[in-house]
Amino acid sequence: MRKGTARAAGLLLGFALDRVLGDPRRGHPVAGFGSAAQVLERYTYRDSRAAGIVHEVVLVGAAAGLGIGLQRTLGARAAGEVLVTAAATWTVLGGTTLAKTGHAMADRLEGEDLEAARALLPSLCGRDPRALDADGLARAALESIAENTSDATVAPLFWGAIAGVPGLLAYRAINTLDAMVGYRNERYENFGWAAARTDDVANLGPARFSGILTTALAPVVGGRPAAAWRAWRRDAAQHPSPNAGVAEASMAGALGVTLGGRTQYRHVVEMRPTLGDGPVPRIPDLRRAVRLSEAVQLAAALSAAARAAIHG
Repeated sequence: MRKGTARAAGLLLGFALDRVLGDPRRGHPVAGFGSAAQVLERYTYRDSRAAGIVHEVVLVGAAAGLGIGLQRTLGARAAGEVLVTAAATWTVLGGTTLAKTGHAMADRLEGEDLEAARALLPSLCGRDPRALDADGLARAALESIAENTSDATVAPLFWGAIAGVPGLLAYRAINTLDAMVGYRNERYENFGWAAARTDDVANLGPARFSGILTTALAPVVGGRPAAAWRAWRRDAAQHPSPNAGVAEASMAGALGVTLGGRTQYRHVVEMRPTLGDGPVPRIPDLRRAVRLSEAVQLAAALSAAARAAIHG
């Protein structure tokens, strides 16, 4: 078996494991990485960009180095390459958990259990759930599903196809560090600068590939590719994130809804630009978003495997 074929098989097997098993309930390696990053931050933290760069380089470098070591030792033969790639892929993907959480949010909103829905929201995004009604919760969940379809599945598969196990682990380290310190607040404005910028760069390609898949697969949920493409081209650049704007705008266009507007976080309110055309999203739109997310995830896995098989 060629190395590229073995990598492709490993990516598909890891994706299948995520679909069947979801995230590990205990001892998740990504959680372990996050704990290690918190410990290291006690020693690396300074209110400076230089300190943040050191923090980023050490942790991402360690993840990439671990991936290189695993691939060279356990992946020396084709069967080992398949297994180590599958294990790494399963470890870094979060698409099944994302879809399950989206369905759970829709279930709670349909049952008019707003307190339960508010309790679930922090597992999707950092909005202030106390400030949101049912429609606000649906919109927040839908926007998170759009963005995290790219971050949790498309991007790791993208980098896995290009760089194998090191790419999978390094990307997840980059994305995790951005979620931990990549904030514009008093503590992390400078220290988190490197994490935020690195994540932006790492997601430039994957976010646009996710937008292409979302646009092409809009008919899966009764949408039109032309509408998704129009919303992407017209609205994405207005979003403060160069990557989340692509994911959210193409999803808004595919679903025929309007995203954005007043966005309430715990300590600040942002007025986001509106993305797409149509009414504000409601519960059925949230379920459609989950279905579209799952279709995009599958297409991304097949595309990554094809790329690895041809060029790996």
